[in-house]
Amino acid sequence: MRLAGEVVVVTGAARGIGRALCARFRRENPRAIVAADIAAGEPLDGTVARHCDVAVEADIARLVAETEDRFGPIGLFCSNAGIARMDPDPGNAAGADDAAWAQSWAVNVMAHVYAARALVPRMKARGGGYLLNTVSAAGLLSQIGGAVYATTKHAALGFAECLAIAHRDDGIKVSVLCPQGVDTDMLRGIPPGAERIDGVISPESVADAVVEGLAAERFLILPHPQVLGYLRGKAEDYDRWLAGMARLRRKLRG
Repeated sequence: MRLAGEVVVVTGAARGIGRALCARFRRENPRAIVAADIAAGEPLDGTVARHCDVAVEADIARLVAETEDRFGPIGLFCSNAGIARMDPDPGNAAGADDAAWAQSWAVNVMAHVYAARALVPRMKARGGGYLLNTVSAAGLLSQIGGAVYATTKHAALGFAECLAIAHRDDGIKVSVLCPQGVDTDMLRGIPPGAERIDGVISPESVADAVVEGLAAERFLILPHPQVLGYLRGKAEDYDRWLAGMARLRRKLRG
């Protein structure tokens, strides 16, 4: 997909990866970039800021409707907002309370569902469109010390696969963005883990990888190329991979 002349929406756009996506997309000459977020932030020149709580379906439906009413059909919707809830007790993977699970499920999974509910019928009617869902390498592998995060990201990946399979013949393209450590407030707010051992990259590097991945229309966009090797190793020998992750967990815990 080339972004020139397209209407683009990015959620979670006030900071981090979302803000970097907006900045990078501007260089591709889209018709409009709508930068949506639950938090107030300094809007980037060349973007239109909108408030949106992605955990509320009505907010996403309104964002889609108002964007298309003003600018025309959305060519690319980047469902990027997410939250990272780590295990309150690192020694108990089931230790998070129901509130943590509910909030993470709403933001990390249902926000993608709500965006698709609003956009799939519209995109089918006009012969296509593009959905980019920010997941995480945790959705392909796991997150040591973050059972809620890893589980919801796995679910987000599963939903994106379903979209890609069900709507390929409708002309709707789907990509998932699965970085490891990215230098954002989210990463700085969680305990050091494997994603830092393996290299932290800038949001701008992630945004460059996204533009390249969209141009190639790849389902899996991996700003950290080593993730593909880990995924292959997991698929080849699941038990060996689990044992290796357990060893890494012991190392991280000292």
